[in-house]
Amino acid sequence: MHKQIFLSVIGLFAINSLSAQWTPKNTEWYAPVPPVVKPAAAPGQPPSDAVVLFDGKDLSKWETLKGEEPKWTVEKGEMTVVPGTGEIRTKEYFGDCQLHIEFKSPKPGEYSGQMRGNSGVFLQSIYELQVLDADDNPTYVNGMVGSIYKQSAPLANAYTRNGAWQVYDVYWKAPKFGTGGKLEEPAMITVVLNGVVVQNNYVLQGGTEYIGLPDYKAHGRMPLMLQDHGTAVVFRNIWIRNL
Repeated sequence: MHKQIFLSVIGLFAINSLSAQWTPKNTEWYAPVPPVVKPAAAPGQPPSDAVVLFDGKDLSKWETLKGEEPKWTVEKGEMTVVPGTGEIRTKEYFGDCQLHIEFKSPKPGEYSGQMRGNSGVFLQSIYELQVLDADDNPTYVNGMVGSIYKQSAPLANAYTRNGAWQVYDVYWKAPKFGTGGKLEEPAMITVVLNGVVVQNNYVLQGGTEYIGLPDYKAHGRMPLMLQDHGTAVVFRNIWIRNL
């Protein structure tokens, strides 16, 4: 025991002696210089290096899963799901990214649970961040708004009210695959809903499955996809930054 203490003291002395020879410049570096990104004039608007996926004018950045022109409607700066017309995806492919997207649930009518304002934001077309009306609408918690569908319940219910705009800010780290499609790094996500962190560096167990457990299948960069789940959810102000 005394020998171990002696060696620890000698080691600490050596480190302190080396540090005493340092100057402030030993721990400063000047390259590479980060690129200049001009922030938006108003919060929530796209910064200078963002890819604007929907600017309120048209769906030119989107297509159906068959590669056709989407049938969702665009009016007054908003895009609306036309139930039964299918999912839409971006023409551009993405990996690690920062995503901003705003949505609004339609009037609930007689619907409740998973049929009330249901849609989904699918990162890389595979991993679903749930969109759902949470205004007095109980459902399973790993399927409510702010959840990573069927994997992770949100840390809080930050939904405001039906008919009000909800704001998602998403920070996505794509999974990495190696030789033979072997998973080297799982996907990780942080989600902020209306200024409240609802997923904090959650490590995904795999792609989104409705039945069964999540699993990973090797892939590269993929489109962002929005879901048609049979209700007329409205979206606006969608932009993304490659990281």
